Amino acid sequence: MDLKVIVVAALITVTMYGFVSQAKPISLVERCWCRSTVNTVPQRNIRELKFVHTPNCHFQVIAKLKNNKEVCINPETKWLQQYLKNALEKMKKAKQAN
Repeated sequence: MDLKVIVVAALITVTMYGFVSQAKPISLVERCWCRSTVNTVPQRNIRELKFVHTPNCHFQVIAKLKNNKEVCINPETKWLQQYLKNALEKMKKAKQAN
């Protein structure tokens, strides 16, 4: 009976410290992802776009490319501005339809 209690306590301890050690400090969580941006990325090479906004950083756009590389795109790039404008218009139309 005592052995079961010791094993359960050990598992709980390992579980608690395992999660704590993988957590990032707040300063790293709020750090800007993009330190530099690019203006020219062929749109056909982009697999997905991620939009990130943290309290300490401006709007950031991260593109995951087809080769699994991630690059930060300048949010003021003309094609990206048009993409965002079209996406917002689609959302407005979808809201109005409901």
